[in-house]
Amino acid sequence: MTTTVDTDKTPASVPTAPTPSPEGTRAYDLDRAHVFHSWSAQGALNPMVIAGGRGSEVWDFDGNTYLDFSSQLVNTNMGHQHPAIIDAIKAQADILATVAPAAANLARGEAAQRIVAKADAHFGKVFFTNGGADAIENAIRMARITTGRDKILSTYRSYHGNTGAAIVATGDWRRMPNEFARGHAHFFGPFEYRSEFWSTSQEQECERALQHLERVIVSEGASTIAAILLETVPGTAGVLVPPPGYLPGVRALCDRYGILLILDEVMCGFGRTGQWFAWQGFDVVPDLVAFAKGVNSGYVPAGGVLISESIANEFETQVFPGGLTYSGHPLAMASIVGSIDAMDAEGVVENARTIGTDHLGPGLAELAEKHEMIGNVRGLGVFWALDLVDDRESRQAVSGGVILQLKKAMLARGLLPFSADNRIHVVPPCIVTPDQVAQALSIYDEAFTEVEANL
Repeated sequence: MTTTVDTDKTPASVPTAPTPSPEGTRAYDLDRAHVFHSWSAQGALNPMVIAGGRGSEVWDFDGNTYLDFSSQLVNTNMGHQHPAIIDAIKAQADILATVAPAAANLARGEAAQRIVAKADAHFGKVFFTNGGADAIENAIRMARITTGRDKILSTYRSYHGNTGAAIVATGDWRRMPNEFARGHAHFFGPFEYRSEFWSTSQEQECERALQHLERVIVSEGASTIAAILLETVPGTAGVLVPPPGYLPGVRALCDRYGILLILDEVMCGFGRTGQWFAWQGFDVVPDLVAFAKGVNSGYVPAGGVLISESIANEFETQVFPGGLTYSGHPLAMASIVGSIDAMDAEGVVENARTIGTDHLGPGLAELAEKHEMIGNVRGLGVFWALDLVDDRESRQAVSGGVILQLKKAMLARGLLPFSADNRIHVVPPCIVTPDQVAQALSIYDEAFTEVEANL
């Protein structure tokens, strides 16, 4: 892959003083004085200060550089400060910095055209949002209006965002303090390593998960269900790659019972799995797709709903009762155009696929052979998870204290990790190089060796 981003060198202007810099101290102090953080007890926070980034690296004000194998929140698919995206934002700012969503705007049309071009032929339009959660909200709204039904089914192992319907569609603990929206029910999706169905193979897991889903559909009342909402590859829940046949099986159930299929590609879309859209690797076509994050690497907040022609046509004569002041914001749209064009020009999706098959997949499998703590390795492209256990036979998850030790060991060696529950997620930018993967694998190896020695 050819890239214009120098991922090997930190700019010479980054300070190298051994003592904390005034800028870093000021950034930390201002944060602790005035910033209210998400999903946190505020008094316990000790946030890392990031001063800058380039490519697959970030650095602090004190001269410490880190390989970013978190992609922040698994969104900087094109890495940090990619010049094509930055230049596109700057150029648009000189032309028109903002415009009402009711107006037509060239940047918005160009962004929508590029997104539609990467999807299946039956998609025709895009509704732009400010991010992933409100993309989910509007996809649910479209499904309810189109079907005349109310209920949404989603899995327990899922995360869909922190707005009204999106958080209630979420399956994990974050739903419970926020259950204010109506019309949601949950079911278990496939997860062979920690199966709810006592399966002993991928085939059994798929068959039993689909049987379970059909029982839930019938029990909830098929005629009440507007949509089934799934992350194509559940991300925060553990990079749960669906077994062959599962997603086509869900599609068949939706068709049988007149239910729409919404796929959440907020985290897994735009190169993350080695495909433009993750669903393209699973022989399935949804009715609605929520996206955000990787569509422009998060450089400007943006998301949206990719809408099939049949659903878009439902609103030719009836009003769609949804809207956002910043829907299709010109700076965000320019960043999408710049990002997709650069991904095409630089072969970024292909790079992500090759990194997964030739480097991350084999390298993480070797780590698992060496370290008993790694119970399971799973993933695609640049989207992987290490499921960590105290005992491989029982599959008992490691404690949060072990995860904290691993994170500390990785940071000390210059790698910024992503962790969730008992897992380390390996999620570098799609532009990551084989050399950087090798460097990261070495750091993971050293960190596991250190922590295992102290247990």
